[in-house]
Amino acid sequence: MPSKILKSAFVVSTMTFLSRISGLIRDIAFANYLGSGAAADAFFVAFRIPNLFRRIFGEGAFSLAFVPVLSEYHHSRSEQETRDFINRMLAQLGLAVLLVCIVGMLFSDSLISLIAPGFRDEPAKFKMAADALQITFPYLFFISLVAMAAGIFNTYDRFAVPAVTPVLLNICLITAAVVFVPSNENPTLVLAIAVSISGLLQFLLQIPFLKKQAVLPVPSFRRARDKQDDGVKKVFKLMLPVIYGSSVAQVNSIINTVLASFLVTGSVSWLYYSDRLMEFPLALFVLAISTVILPNLSKQHTQGDIKEFSRTLDWGLKVVLLIVVPSVIGMYVLSGQLMVTLFQYNEFSQHDALMSAKSLRAYSFGLIGLALVKVLAPGFYAKQDTKTPVKIGVISMIANVILALLLVSPFKHVGLATAFSLSACLNAILLLWLLLRLGLYKPQAGWSAYMLRLVIASVAMGLVVYLVSGDVQDLIDSTLFQRISKLAFWIVIGMTSFVILSYAMGLRIKHLLMQ
Repeated sequence: MPSKILKSAFVVSTMTFLSRISGLIRDIAFANYLGSGAAADAFFVAFRIPNLFRRIFGEGAFSLAFVPVLSEYHHSRSEQETRDFINRMLAQLGLAVLLVCIVGMLFSDSLISLIAPGFRDEPAKFKMAADALQITFPYLFFISLVAMAAGIFNTYDRFAVPAVTPVLLNICLITAAVVFVPSNENPTLVLAIAVSISGLLQFLLQIPFLKKQAVLPVPSFRRARDKQDDGVKKVFKLMLPVIYGSSVAQVNSIINTVLASFLVTGSVSWLYYSDRLMEFPLALFVLAISTVILPNLSKQHTQGDIKEFSRTLDWGLKVVLLIVVPSVIGMYVLSGQLMVTLFQYNEFSQHDALMSAKSLRAYSFGLIGLALVKVLAPGFYAKQDTKTPVKIGVISMIANVILALLLVSPFKHVGLATAFSLSACLNAILLLWLLLRLGLYKPQAGWSAYMLRLVIASVAMGLVVYLVSGDVQDLIDSTLFQRISKLAFWIVIGMTSFVILSYAMGLRIKHLLMQ
């Protein structure tokens, strides 16, 4: 089973790679044409809400509630019952999100006041953010339907289309940033229009593939035949607590945005760019594992195979740590080099790059916590337990608020990034502790040796990269071609040294495949 999951994860990761590379190009375009001024801060705050919904619906609450229920229908009900459930789900979800969009468009000013209260002191920035937010709300409607399509595809073991779909968002934003922003007096408005257009395009992309799979849903408001076992009601019942439980990282990020809005102009942007780089390995590799693990865990729970359930979790944790631990060390060591090479051009100054590098270092170790949560939380969601991750999420959020308030004054935006990372790690620790306590997860033998080898290989790799990379000032004084060449060389050196060191210490990919 692990080898099958890994193959599916490879498909998702490959498609996601296209999405994340285009996302990186998008952020480079933002840095070049927006920089870190008032317009950039305004757009990033406005964009945070549709982006939050994308993560909630595409990677969080809806998928985590919908996939286990659909999996149950798919494996234990008739084809007609499954189709009826999907049709009713589409109608109810579409209506609910449409109402949310209407309310959001009517009260966009209030939402900006809530998310970025510090903008009230700068009326021009506040208006740009509120206007942009109002225009982006149609995106939420389309992306929720895209998320439902993704849930259907994933349940039927078709992972490629959902993984590559976000490329359309990045293409639209890159086009807007490069072609239209330079000649427009209100760049936030231009980018907001691009966001909504991308939502429509992503929705339209799903239709031919759903037809090909013969699962294209047709909205139906008919009542369920079995009122005592209505799958749609079950999804919404599961979804309400999952909205928070699966989105702790995003809620904590919004809290940090609120506090950052009171700091100097540029703080929101510095956090945005460092957060985007921190999430690159998370989105590229970890989400691929999380995406394919949930349907498999749901199936194993439905079949009552507790041993295989625990084994799948164990495998997921080992694979994720193999990816994340060296990524964290490499990101920390090359934080300044990454920011200078990718973003320090035109409107994005050397000061902006160095400030973003500081928050990237603080964010980097939080990647471990975020990655583990992506594997551990599905252990609860697969058995349709949505309350437990919520309770743990509340503790994590409270910890983030307390730490952010304590650290923001002495360390500014870096303190906010540190609070975020610490709370993410706390979230993962509590989830793991409870899975162990409940007997849902029993670690297989060899964990101590595995972690010792992994940490030694990663730290040694970091030392090698630190020695060859040199001072970031040398990179600042280099040309564009020299910057890219040097960074690529250091990354290759890091990856090569990690592979060699891992192999020398006995770490083998085939061991993960054979579990």
